[in-house]
Amino acid sequence: MTDLPIMKQPLFWTPPATDGLDIAAKRIELDDRLQRIAGEFGDVRLASSLAVEDMVLTDALARLRLPVTVFTLDTGCLHAETLALLPQIHARYGLTVAAFAPDEATAAAFVAEHGRGAMYESVALRRQCCQIRKIDPLNRALAGADAWLTGQRREQAATRGLLPFAEQDTARGMAKFNPLFDWSEAEVWAYARAADLPLNALYAQGYPSIGCEPCTRPVKAGEDIRAGRWWWEQADSKECGLHK
Repeated sequence: MTDLPIMKQPLFWTPPATDGLDIAAKRIELDDRLQRIAGEFGDVRLASSLAVEDMVLTDALARLRLPVTVFTLDTGCLHAETLALLPQIHARYGLTVAAFAPDEATAAAFVAEHGRGAMYESVALRRQCCQIRKIDPLNRALAGADAWLTGQRREQAATRGLLPFAEQDTARGMAKFNPLFDWSEAEVWAYARAADLPLNALYAQGYPSIGCEPCTRPVKAGEDIRAGRWWWEQADSKECGLHK
């Protein structure tokens, strides 16, 4: 009898190796960027997705004791692992992250009309869902601010290849900054490990980019890090509109 071949389990994404990577200069540069922003603008707010990049920014802001408000968008569809970071952040930094949720009636009406799987039906419906669960709450979260920060990086997606450090959010009439725009994935993880940051448990399960539960899945080793976000769409449409 011929032995059957042993089926290997697929290898999923794992955080990059950072042994020997010195990010001291990057950390000094980041501190300088954040201090300059906080010094120039009166009301600065960090829109945190609770991803590793946003944890790096939260840690730096807390370490520098900068007067920047940190908030997140609780879409009503986040993984439990993502929400579990909120009490961890409070325990680590004494910081309460404000959570902005979608309007319950509007979200319920969308589900009633289009179904819970509407995002899979078309890009238009998916974007409408993002509008209700992300963009509308973001608008409320940023009301009255002078500037806002994001954890976006150029390496993250084809749609972010030309991402600058500073932008003008013309729709909201305020400045917008991407302090980690030129950081590599390895540099982000080097900071996270050196500072022993609280991180989303889904990273250890092959999720390099984490959004809403219905729109996120793990990716295989070697795949683009955002391949698990809206995986049924083309790469050039994989944005929710928060950074349009």
